[in-house]
Amino acid sequence: MKKLTALVLVLAMVMALSLALVSCGNEEKKDGFKVAMICDSNIKDGGWGAACYNAMVNAAAAQGWETAYSDSIAQNAYYEAIISYCNLDYDLIFAPGSQYSDAVLQAAAEYPDVCFALLNGAATLPEKAENKNVTSLLPNATQIGWIAGALAGLMTESCKLGFIGGMELETTKAKAKGFEEAAKYVAAKEGKTVELLNVPYVGNFNDASKGKEFASALIADGADVFFGDASAVDSGARAAIDEANTKAGAITIFDIAQPADILGQNPCVICSQITDNAAMIKACMQAVENKTFGGEVIYGTMENGCLSAGKINTELVPAEIQEKYNAYLQEMINGTFMK
Repeated sequence: MKKLTALVLVLAMVMALSLALVSCGNEEKKDGFKVAMICDSNIKDGGWGAACYNAMVNAAAAQGWETAYSDSIAQNAYYEAIISYCNLDYDLIFAPGSQYSDAVLQAAAEYPDVCFALLNGAATLPEKAENKNVTSLLPNATQIGWIAGALAGLMTESCKLGFIGGMELETTKAKAKGFEEAAKYVAAKEGKTVELLNVPYVGNFNDASKGKEFASALIADGADVFFGDASAVDSGARAAIDEANTKAGAITIFDIAQPADILGQNPCVICSQITDNAAMIKACMQAVENKTFGGEVIYGTMENGCLSAGKINTELVPAEIQEKYNAYLQEMINGTFMK
């Protein structure tokens, strides 16, 4: 009888220990989600790389995830950078740009238990992933261009605008097109006819010296309001604009930044186009936690609050233009702009 009682007690202790281990295991997994970002730009570039990194960190902080990153990666090393995190059992890989599409699809096919979020990924990309473990985060590139273009059309005096691209991606070209059409529409209402000067592409997002060179050439051709999609290249362009303004003794050439609000970083910045990538990344993290991730497109628009304009430089932008610009932004949100 005593032996039977002892055996029952031992079994009870084993079961209790097993339940405790399971409980700890679940808790560890709940608190142990990890996300890594790989990018070819630098996370301290004051532009695209920094904004995307900060978006990942902010989303991770909200969800209690660990983060890691690899930046300034060469194009031929995208895949290796991605699988290095796959082999470290990261739950989510965040790639901020359509240029990573091929590398993401290759890795996604080889690592079915890892989730991949591609910013600016094509709407058709998720269906190409055989394991349904890829999600595209797709901000509306045309609306991004509109946000900058409307202000450019109001502010330009020379009626010549500049746009500098990093790589000649479809999303970059769509931003340039939206910038041009909004600027022309708004300027026409002011009795002006504007021109977008020839758009140069650097071929990467890191060459600030090329950004400075291209901006100087566009300034020489008469451009007085700039926008771009080029990360560190944008920083170089702003340096050229600031130098031209300093030489002239007044700020008459302006820049509209993206994708984060950097008003005050450079004297020439009059506003910023803001993309709330953190909201879309957070949605991906929640889907990973709920085991519902993959096979979808998460859109970012002005209507759902993922796209917006930042603070306006009230010292450089007259009150009358601020009022008109805000009215155009509301039209974009309402879906009535240019209609």
